[in-house]
Amino acid sequence: MKEIILKVEGMMCAGCEKRIQNAVSMIEGIEKVIANHENGTVTVNCNEAVDVNTVKEKIQNIGFDVKE
Repeated sequence: MKEIILKVEGMMCAGCEKRIQNAVSMIEGIEKVIANHENGTVTVNCNEAVDVNTVKEKIQNIGFDVKE
């Protein structure tokens, strides 16, 4: 199990958090997703096979900006 923490811009409310959590949780191998609009982070717990770029792309595809 590994943990990925990403800085994400554009989250304004709990609805944004829910959109990100729903989208990222669709990726195979994701165990848990916690988006926090107050501190602008998305924390992902997943198996070792999950690529961080896949997670970033999923978040970007729904309209949020992932910072490096």
